[in-house]
Amino acid sequence: MLAITNILVATDFSECSDAAWTYGRALAHKFGAHLHLLHVAESLIGDGFNVTGYVASIPELQAELEDAECRRLEGLVSDQDRCTLHVTTVLRTLDAPAHAIVQYAKDERIDVIVVGTHGRRGLVHLVMGSVAETVVRTAPCPVLTVRHPEREFVVSDAGDYAVAGHGAPHLPSGRPERS
Repeated sequence: MLAITNILVATDFSECSDAAWTYGRALAHKFGAHLHLLHVAESLIGDGFNVTGYVASIPELQAELEDAECRRLEGLVSDQDRCTLHVTTVLRTLDAPAHAIVQYAKDERIDVIVVGTHGRRGLVHLVMGSVAETVVRTAPCPVLTVRHPEREFVVSDAGDYAVAGHGAPHLPSGRPERS
């Protein structure tokens, strides 16, 4: 029997991340696990020092960015999610999202990481790299990568979520609300 008590979903607010959030919620319901939702905000500090005349406003811009992304992160979590899954939302600011995800997983003893992937290939993948690929290679635990769109294992039925296959029970869900 798998002992899954902590599940981490990493989000960049893309459609792929939305799919990962759906999978993470369904897994957390299925295993009765604590759900962690992590977003890594872009750091403007490193970029800002190259822009003459704008250095003084970088800390304020960074704070505004982090506030907006924190509100967006909290908006993904419904009140029902907070009660049933004991969701923890986390905003980190680093230059390397993959490193932040892996470090959080180590620090919080995460059992499974769920992350979306854009499924890029070829030159685009070579140039842009892949956060999901780096997480898979360096994570201290199993990683479920979710590409959107793909064959859905999590299906929605009148607002309830179920893991498809073998008569899995419907899992309660709520629409994301802002807190």
